[in-house]
Amino acid sequence: MNWDMFWDAFAAFFLVLGTFLTVAAAIGMLRFPDLLSRLHATSKPQSLGLALMMIGFSISMRSPSIAWTAVLIVLLQIVTAPIGAHLAGRAGYRTGQVDSRTLHTDEYRRDIAAALRAEKRQEQKKRDRERAEGAREKRKRGRSGGSGSKR
Repeated sequence: MNWDMFWDAFAAFFLVLGTFLTVAAAIGMLRFPDLLSRLHATSKPQSLGLALMMIGFSISMRSPSIAWTAVLIVLLQIVTAPIGAHLAGRAGYRTGQVDSRTLHTDEYRRDIAAALRAEKRQEQKKRDRERAEGAREKRKRGRSGGSGSKR
């Protein structure tokens, strides 16, 4: 057994392991019942699976420039996957796709309720201002546009 065969076998191990994790993420996406479970299934093993596949690819190519490109790909995936999953989960929660009874801790319910209360207060203030302006205009018209019957 020479070194080339060793490195090829080592690369194949990483490629197979990364492929297994990526396939597990795809199966989890199909099998899990709710949005948050599906997001967890796709973001965690998919990022690790991609990292393992890039390690295997870099080893099999034996090129430093390809290895650095693979490192950049993995870093970008590790940075963007959790952010994307968080935004998708938050959007799902806000649109009612998440059953809040199944959550262990529901931190967004309080925040959304506070935001709705603040929005209602703003609307009420706007209506009060419009009502006050309308009353002022009515008083102005009543003073300046009198019928002349007062003596």
